[in-house]
Amino acid sequence: MRTESGVPAQAAEDASSLRQRAVGAVRARISAGRLRPGQKLNEQVLAGELQISRNTLREAFATLAEDGIILRIPHRGVFISSPGAADITDIYGARAALEPAALLWGSQRDLPRLAEVVAVAEAARARGDDSAVADANQEFHRRVVAGVGSPTLDETMERLLARMRLVFVRVLEREPEFHGPFVDENRAVVELLAEGRTEEAADRLRRSIECTGRELVRIFD
Repeated sequence: MRTESGVPAQAAEDASSLRQRAVGAVRARISAGRLRPGQKLNEQVLAGELQISRNTLREAFATLAEDGIILRIPHRGVFISSPGAADITDIYGARAALEPAALLWGSQRDLPRLAEVVAVAEAARARGDDSAVADANQEFHRRVVAGVGSPTLDETMERLLARMRLVFVRVLEREPEFHGPFVDENRAVVELLAEGRTEEAADRLRRSIECTGRELVRIFD
């Protein structure tokens, strides 16, 4: 079987899989702090590390550029994006719409897992591990959206989380304990859900996200 372009279907599928793997790998490295805002990417080195062709990597870069994660500068190369106030407003506006809706209508919400993630964040905060607190907070929000059971929304959230990580790299350099207070907000959301007060939980989460967005804009201004 061949595609309309004449390329064997299996080969086309493999190429798509490799491209998506490369996209996921770059996002994961950003989330892990291995790639930082403004950092220039070495195409040859990165392709070698990911064990893909440079052409496949360029295709992955096109996807990442559409997501706002990388920036292509003619005659200079490819760089990890450095989000500003407008990007924060965009990211947090999207999250304030997506996450409360996921709480309200998610049919696959895993409340015990949400509570477990909050407990991880609380333990990390107690021992002063600010990086682990940030990671656990991001996992909480990822799990909120996963409660819808939609691969499309999961992918959307992964894009938002990667962009958020670029924001927090800069924020945590100035305010290492920035994420601490939001652990309590997440705990409050879990408790409201446990009591069956889903609408209140969704409203509290929305207000928390909006408040965080405003605070981040203030920091970046």
